[in-house]
Amino acid sequence: MRAIQYQSAEVPAKVVNIDHPTPGDGEVLVDIKNSGLNHRDIFITKGLYPNLRPGSTLGSDGVAVWKERHFLVNPNVSWGPNQQFQGENYSILGMPKDGTFAEKMVLHPDRLAEKPAHLTLPQAAAIPLAGLTAYRVLFSRCQLAPEDRLCVSGIGGGVAIFVMQFALAIGAEVWVTSSSQEKIDQAKDMGAAGGCLYTDDSWHKILKKKSGGFDVIIDSAGGTGFSQLISTANSGARVGIYGGSLGKIQDLSPQLIFWKQLNIFGSTMGSDRDFEAMVRFVDQHKIIPVVDSVYDLSDFQNAFDRMDKGQQFGKIIFDNLK
Repeated sequence: MRAIQYQSAEVPAKVVNIDHPTPGDGEVLVDIKNSGLNHRDIFITKGLYPNLRPGSTLGSDGVAVWKERHFLVNPNVSWGPNQQFQGENYSILGMPKDGTFAEKMVLHPDRLAEKPAHLTLPQAAAIPLAGLTAYRVLFSRCQLAPEDRLCVSGIGGGVAIFVMQFALAIGAEVWVTSSSQEKIDQAKDMGAAGGCLYTDDSWHKILKKKSGGFDVIIDSAGGTGFSQLISTANSGARVGIYGGSLGKIQDLSPQLIFWKQLNIFGSTMGSDRDFEAMVRFVDQHKIIPVVDSVYDLSDFQNAFDRMDKGQQFGKIIFDNLK
């Protein structure tokens, strides 16, 4: 069968032909119809991830076919008993445990969740990792309510779009930031109230004036712009951080945090309980994931390049089975 496997930080990932995996105790062999690309996969291929294992099959998102039924793959491995944080043995499918960028894989049946009936297979494959990350940071951590005004930074990525869709589904007001006016316009077409280019001078002041400030802010970048982003917060706001693509946060005034009584929440992936709640939410509100594009496994490098350049709006999906 075909699989996209990590080689090393110096040797590019490649599609290899390998034998079908053999199920272990309690595991089952499933077909993976579609899988979804995440920035995590890009970081792994660049060596920017811990516990790298050469020869590992990449991929955390997928739709599995088992007993002629379709299931979402839960990418969590050993979250642990505490709902507040993951345990020491926690990992995510795709490194070091083999992931979904293959025609078949072995899983325990408790990693399978019934696919919501309103979704196509590529749409369903877009959900697991990004949907889980978005649900936890937005609801489990920041406790978004319908009366809140929300700002989502860096709209266009899979998690950011899910955050926006989930918030709109409960009736919250959503604003976005991006370096692309086209992506802001796409977000507005989906229901966002407005947005600003964070590449513009004084964008944060303009955004706060236009919106009235935010009760919840969700960010994946950090970096030098975080202090500007957090300046748009209303008193008592909740700020969720699920990534740090722009590096260390600088020039953040503690006075801004304590005087406004702000709450800053770190969030990584989510527990199995979060995953179950997220899938129910998607089903209840008939959320339709945004699929940017679909690639064959053999064309994975073009898919990786598209994500690495930030050209996508929504999830990049693989068609695993020819």
